[in-house]
Amino acid sequence: MSQDVICVGTALVDIPLFPITPKILDEVSAPIEDISMKIGGDAINEAIIISRLGKKVSLVSAVGDDVAGHYVIKMAKKNKVDISNLKIDSRLTTSINVGLVKPDGQRTFITNKNGSLWKMDETDIDFSSINNSKILSMASIFNNPLIDDQVILKIFKQAKKENMLICADIDAPRLGETIDDIKYILPYIDYFFPNDKEAAHLTGLTGLENQANLLLKLGVKNIIIKTGDQGCFIKNKYLMKFIPSFKVPSKFDIDTTGAGDNFAAGFISKLVEGESFENCALFGNAVASISVRELGAINGLKNKDQAEQLITKRKR
Repeated sequence: MSQDVICVGTALVDIPLFPITPKILDEVSAPIEDISMKIGGDAINEAIIISRLGKKVSLVSAVGDDVAGHYVIKMAKKNKVDISNLKIDSRLTTSINVGLVKPDGQRTFITNKNGSLWKMDETDIDFSSINNSKILSMASIFNNPLIDDQVILKIFKQAKKENMLICADIDAPRLGETIDDIKYILPYIDYFFPNDKEAAHLTGLTGLENQANLLLKLGVKNIIIKTGDQGCFIKNKYLMKFIPSFKVPSKFDIDTTGAGDNFAAGFISKLVEGESFENCALFGNAVASISVRELGAINGLKNKDQAEQLITKRKR
């Protein structure tokens, strides 16, 4: 079946704990405001938000045949994500990440090194399923340690064979990888979404323009550097611009979990529509702004209208 977007990457369960302070960690027992099971993982976060934004999306990932895996499947179906290429792998234990969410919304994830996040590999990907779509989104380079540059290269080559645009996000290296480990895949990327810390680590440079210039020199076509609650910096050989964020009213508690995934989903949804580089980034900022107003990666944005209303208000 033809799709607008194929998302490749992680699908798991998040259990955010909110709010967590250093004092709580010294207690034997402490009540907090929220402990609940929520969907998580870069690829399924993106896929669900893209679907809510009205686009057809397929998920390429792997989960175990267990309670957490069945929850992932249930949530994907509920949100109209095509899971015909989501592999249920009996070898895997579906990852469960515990998120320690601070009062300011920043968080630390505790991950299971024996879970699907770490153990999903090339055999869990049906390369022939990467077809009949406008866009391939590699939800996070480095996030799955066994999906290395050679596996990603095969994915990207298949996508380009099918004349697809390639978008890619990135995570902090789990095994100490550097830019040299991905230099062969960068020329395949049409839109690249590192945040400011990731761009600095990856390039070894300071300054958003310097970081973007190096990535462009290495073959990426368009660079989007996310700068948290400030917005994003965009650059290609024709355009350089900073797109400011949409401020979150103080009445909301802020959870930054999945904000980058929401940004990418918003950007990609407009890219499907053929919008300009600048408008894609603006919409990505709007979606990310909405995402942080609820606990969990996918609980903020319900539909496209929420983001469009933010943009309309700004233009008045």
